[in-house]
Amino acid sequence: MPKSGRNVSARGALSGVGIGLRHAHYEAFMAGPPAVDWVEVHSENYFGGGGYDLHVLETVRRDLPVSLHGVGLGLGSAAPLDVAHLARLAQLVARIEPALVSEHLCWGASAQGALHDLLPMPLTQVSLDHLSARVSQMQDALGRAVLIENVSTYVRFRGDTCSEAEFLAALAQRTGCGVLLDVNNLYVNQCNHGEDALAAMAALPPQIVGEIHLAGHRATPAAVIDDHGSRVAPAVWSLYETALELFGATPTLIEWDTAVPSLEVLLDEARLARERFAKHAQIAQELRS
Repeated sequence: MPKSGRNVSARGALSGVGIGLRHAHYEAFMAGPPAVDWVEVHSENYFGGGGYDLHVLETVRRDLPVSLHGVGLGLGSAAPLDVAHLARLAQLVARIEPALVSEHLCWGASAQGALHDLLPMPLTQVSLDHLSARVSQMQDALGRAVLIENVSTYVRFRGDTCSEAEFLAALAQRTGCGVLLDVNNLYVNQCNHGEDALAAMAALPPQIVGEIHLAGHRATPAAVIDDHGSRVAPAVWSLYETALELFGATPTLIEWDTAVPSLEVLLDEARLARERFAKHAQIAQELRS
């Protein structure tokens, strides 16, 4: 049992396929919920005590479950954890009552200030001890288990003693947190570092994966960049189908943050994910019968 005793196998109130709620689509959402099962937002965009952004989120929350996805806490940073940031997150959680709350396996601040990036952690025992304490502090402040996302990286540390998936599995065992599995990030790291995305998924206990992210990327001569600015690539769709086989019908987000397209394009990507959901469910039913 994890030390916290929290149950991470439950996936909250989420099911099916969601999309990110972005400012460009506020008007459409305010006119009525589109054909999605849930939405995800970046937590920090709603830290204010009021304003139009929070009004939209509260309105959407009446019709759809919400997942809060943090990008600024920098859990792995050596600098002290930003307790003011954590307090604002706790206030938002109490106000919105999200189905899930997530953050990243990364660091992003030094004693000189925030670096505003999701920087990779050394995958060592020292890092595991450090991050376990931070995740536990976050969960205690929120009164719930959270999900921690694997990140795309452009360097690895020579001193790494395990894979990212093994690190996340150990973190979940220690703290009771779950994993937000970003399948596109697995593919990006496979391209950039020669890591095996299938082996990474196989190293994760199925019950700890509480959400999946799908996104687009950009290939350059130097590296594959996780830019969330295009449709999901065929290779990532293929990995996603394997993820459904391993982890079951896990709530899945279409993540698109740059060059945000029309809502119709996002809904079409959600449709493609939903089709794979249905295919997986049909195969699973046939195997049971």
